[in-house]
Amino acid sequence: MISRLRGVPAGRTRDGLVLDVSGVGYLVAATPTAMRKADGSGEVVIDTFLHVREDALQLYGFGEASERELFVSLIGISGIGPKVALGVVSSGSAADLRKAIVTGDSARFQAIPGIGKKTAERIVLELRGSISEALPSAGGEGELVARDALVELGYSMLEAERVLADVDPELPAEERVRIALRAAA
Repeated sequence: MISRLRGVPAGRTRDGLVLDVSGVGYLVAATPTAMRKADGSGEVVIDTFLHVREDALQLYGFGEASERELFVSLIGISGIGPKVALGVVSSGSAADLRKAIVTGDSARFQAIPGIGKKTAERIVLELRGSISEALPSAGGEGELVARDALVELGYSMLEAERVLADVDPELPAEERVRIALRAAA
């Protein structure tokens, strides 16, 4: 498995970014974040995923590890291949996409080319549990845990505190995060 490449951007094609790694040019279908990372830089490091098919080896590139993680989760869903998963990951920040999944916003995914209503609902249904489990659970410091979870999902510290101010502090952190995300949406 090729999970990371370090090299010099050598060009772009309609299929992606060409990355020169020690004299070998790798064609990488990349997210906009990875493409921006490669703009105007001498050497760049991108996270990658090697998709192996019977007739081809395809590299997919990501500017952030969180994009790669989301991509891997998406291709684990029946009916979603790497091209559609790359389209989903390329449609927004990983934090925004995770927020849409946790809040059940399937319409966010329907707006992406190649994704219909049923596929969008399947994304939300199948990934909601794993993303919710990744959120910290309630502990002795439920307020801090909920705030930190919202910050991890892309909120600023101030926004997280403002959204949580209207949520019952007696609830478990996971429930507080869910309610805060719904209210903010």
